[in-house]
Amino acid sequence: MRYLFVVLLIFVTACSGPDLNPIEKTTLSAHPAMLQVWHDPNAYEVQILFTEIERDSVGKAIFTDHSFAVNDSVYFYPASTVKLPAAILALESLSQQEALTPTTPYKIAGDSIAHTLASDIAEIFAVSDNEAYNRIYEWLGRDYMNKQLRSKGIKGRLAHRLSTENSARSKRDSVIFTLEQRDTIFTGTDTPISSLSALKNSKKGKAYMRDGSRVATPMDFSEKNYLPLKSLHDLTKRLFFPEAFKAEECFQLSKANKKLLFENMKTVPRKLGYEEASYPDGYGKFFIYGDTEERIPETMHIYNKVGYAYGTLTETAYVHDTERNIEFILSATILVNKNQIFNDDIYEFDTVGIPFLAQLGREMYLHMLQK
Repeated sequence: MRYLFVVLLIFVTACSGPDLNPIEKTTLSAHPAMLQVWHDPNAYEVQILFTEIERDSVGKAIFTDHSFAVNDSVYFYPASTVKLPAAILALESLSQQEALTPTTPYKIAGDSIAHTLASDIAEIFAVSDNEAYNRIYEWLGRDYMNKQLRSKGIKGRLAHRLSTENSARSKRDSVIFTLEQRDTIFTGTDTPISSLSALKNSKKGKAYMRDGSRVATPMDFSEKNYLPLKSLHDLTKRLFFPEAFKAEECFQLSKANKKLLFENMKTVPRKLGYEEASYPDGYGKFFIYGDTEERIPETMHIYNKVGYAYGTLTETAYVHDTERNIEFILSATILVNKNQIFNDDIYEFDTVGIPFLAQLGREMYLHMLQK
């Protein structure tokens, strides 16, 4: 950890004027990962939100918000970040039901394997498991999840499952929870999804791959998941600082379910038994650690969710260094698809996207350290 920030101090320029906010100061960074992206941020479709958190004399959080190019009407593919609201809403639903708990076993109709929501949520945050998200989707359904988000004033639209055929079908598979005396079965059909074609950049690139063939038209994302960066940022802020919002804007989680969620949001794959060589601590934590094999110190708590697909990398995180009493919320998205062909699996995740997000996290951390 100390080595990372010694290196950072070498690259961060001293030429930042007093009128620049913390995000704008990173545009002057001499670090190669920042130089490449800030040379043409529009090409990378960069959006950033940063909230400084300070405490008053009685411990109340005071927020100072900064943003760069954030616009709800400019579409980016949210990828696995949609698993964050799904996990929250699953636990909120459980908190309102006496019979079900996170460890209640359940099965998807036609499947012999039993699961629990506790294990699903652990896999979602440790290694971003798609099947775990899809099972929650089958249980709650997009209509319910979208209604709940709207009721809290959070803009977005969950439209489909992930990495499976016919992902947007309206009919959901039955979910069977096994209780001591009887089974409880949830089933339903969602309304058809509507097009988001009015959003800017809902059609992307110059071509895309379909069934091994190149289609020479932009890829249409208008019927895919939509979760703006501000919504992700607000989700994180409301989770950890509900006292700053109206009660109806927050998620109603029991103390036990909130603890379960927070513990999983900050965990790393090795703590669930995954091989560290394949799943280092930064595997699902791009800010600060995404480009390093370094272990995250026990005093550095990063409660987050990342997403990456179709050349888009996105992360939202509440970072809390308990040793130095540093707190901030950071959310960002970046598109790294140089050839402008989607669904070809040729993206600059490791060479451009993750290094940029890692360095962005380090520079925001350094800003807070120097306050």
